[in-house]
Amino acid sequence: MLDMELIRKDREAVATALAKRLDPAEVNRALDEIQRLDQERRALIGEIDADRQRRKAEARAYAEAKRAGREPEVVAPEAGRKQLSELESELDEVQDRLRTAMSELPNLPADEVPPGGKEANQVVKTFGTAPVIEKIRDHVELSRMLGLVDHERGVKLGGSGFWMYTGMGARLEWALLNFLIDENVKAGYEFLLPPHLLLDTAGFAAGQFPKFYDDVYHLDREGAPRGQFLLPTSETAILGAYQDEILDTTTLPLKRFAYTPCYRREAAGSHSDERGTVRGHQFNKVEIFQFTLPEQAEAALEAMVTHAEGLVEKLGLHYQRSLLSAGDASASMRKTLDIEVWMPSMDKYKEVSSVSWAGDYQARRAAIRYREPGGKQTRFVHTLNGSSLATSRLFPAILEQFQQPDGSVLVPEVLRDRLGVDRLTPGR
Repeated sequence: MLDMELIRKDREAVATALAKRLDPAEVNRALDEIQRLDQERRALIGEIDADRQRRKAEARAYAEAKRAGREPEVVAPEAGRKQLSELESELDEVQDRLRTAMSELPNLPADEVPPGGKEANQVVKTFGTAPVIEKIRDHVELSRMLGLVDHERGVKLGGSGFWMYTGMGARLEWALLNFLIDENVKAGYEFLLPPHLLLDTAGFAAGQFPKFYDDVYHLDREGAPRGQFLLPTSETAILGAYQDEILDTTTLPLKRFAYTPCYRREAAGSHSDERGTVRGHQFNKVEIFQFTLPEQAEAALEAMVTHAEGLVEKLGLHYQRSLLSAGDASASMRKTLDIEVWMPSMDKYKEVSSVSWAGDYQARRAAIRYREPGGKQTRFVHTLNGSSLATSRLFPAILEQFQQPDGSVLVPEVLRDRLGVDRLTPGR
């Protein structure tokens, strides 16, 4: 959520920044409504305060008259004057409408983030070179040949957009997860295993609700009156775990990570770019997260990107780093850098990690603050998150980049001890 004071003081700068990701006319309509509600809210607060002061003065005059033995003068209410309860009810309604309007505004993109949509994304780094493969088999064909993924039984169990890892495929998936967990622990992140069912308050805090409310799986309201949903990413859980807390500055940056399956309603594509495990309704991901002081945030972003890239490099995969445009990044984020692995069968790159800096946008929604030692006033922390990594994209990238002419697939060196083999072969 944005700072209302910033909108009051420099609406033009806010409008210019938001126009990087939204239509300028839409931005101005939204800001007009927010400022109108803000003025109405402030006017009501002034009226309520004045009414309370008037009531106090009348009560004092009444008490003084009683003490002096005089008959207290009863002041008749002004004609048409609203009762205090009416004013307070109006204020509650206006504040709810203002909060809703503010919650629907996206974050302000950082200065260096380009305007526009996906076409404006900028490749800023490339690691290695694309492997030369004479006869390219895609990951779906390879996984079937090697008995790694049972797509048909996955659909039988869960419907379209689900799959089931089998045999050495299940072991490869688990080896990847354990490798990522070990590396994140080494990097100083504390491991969390959060609930997969979260309250709606966590979705609001992360900036996913209300705009993307329909993108997740919700429990029926009758069975979950407080509102519960299956987490779409453990970013939501890690952030939500610290809602309404004041963090000790000596603990910042606070580094956490979690492994969870992720559950999303997004359409699982039959297009060749989204076949197999590339896109589905349930997939595994390890997520890193930091809570920082504002002055620590930019350094933390670069450190998180470098760490995630290091994991892809240890796996020996060719990838690129892209700076996302304002329109292609999550609405909650000031700046996002994607790490994208090369998929030979598609002749393109696919994101395996998205590392983002939210500024204080999420912290305002979640009321996560810090207090300087000896100080009284609190300030909002900055939050950052990143995939570290999404295995449903790593899995096919490993199969495709390390495939051999005979249909076997070389196992990345860092996973060989975990799997007990250096090559996946048909029939093994």
